[in-house]
Order: sequence, then structure tokens, then C-alpha cells
Amino acid sequence: MNLVLGVPAVVPLDLAWWLLTEYLPMDCRSMEDVGRPGHPDCEYTTLDYAGPAMFMLAVSGLFMLVLILLVDVVLPLRRGDRPGRWLGTAVLVLAPYTVLAALG
Repeated sequence: MNLVLGVPAVVPLDLAWWLLTEYLPMDCRSMEDVGRPGHPDCEYTTLDYAGPAMFMLAVSGLFMLVLILLVDVVLPLRRGDRPGRWLGTAVLVLAPYTVLAALG
């Protein structure tokens, strides 16, 4: 089941990777910094996409967190299983993103 959850988890993981690799290394944080000297690593496109990307990361990340908690904690407890076994396999949520990142 965790592999199935990994498919929609590609969206927040990819957004987090984009923010870490594109937005955070930039020298500027506002549109006013784009034309100023002293900010060589400042792109308008990255600044323009940052707000919607952060919003989508928050929404999709929260949704995935709720799904993972539901599948790996709540459902096993209702069936009488130990959640430790399910939580151990929660690492498989990262497998589809890892495969896609390696192929890309």
C-alpha cells in the first residue's frame, strides 16, 4: 500500500526538491531585487513560481501526511496489528519518486 501512496507523493516531493535546488540558492527574495546589481543569481521565473509552489507543497504535503498516517497508523490499529510493521514499510513511499528522479 505504501508503494501506491508513493505515486501521488511524487508531487510534494518534486515541489520540495525544486524549492531546495532552485529557490533557496538564489540571492534575491523579491521582485525588486531582480534588477539590482549585486544579485547575479536572481531569476524572475523562479521568483514568480515560488509562491504557488510553496502553497501547493503545503497543501499536497499535508494531504500526503494525513494519508500516510491513516494507512500506516490508524488502519493497523483498528485491525489489531502493530503499527511498527507498517511504519517500517513507510519508506517505500519514496520509491516511486526515487525511480522517477533516477530516470529523469
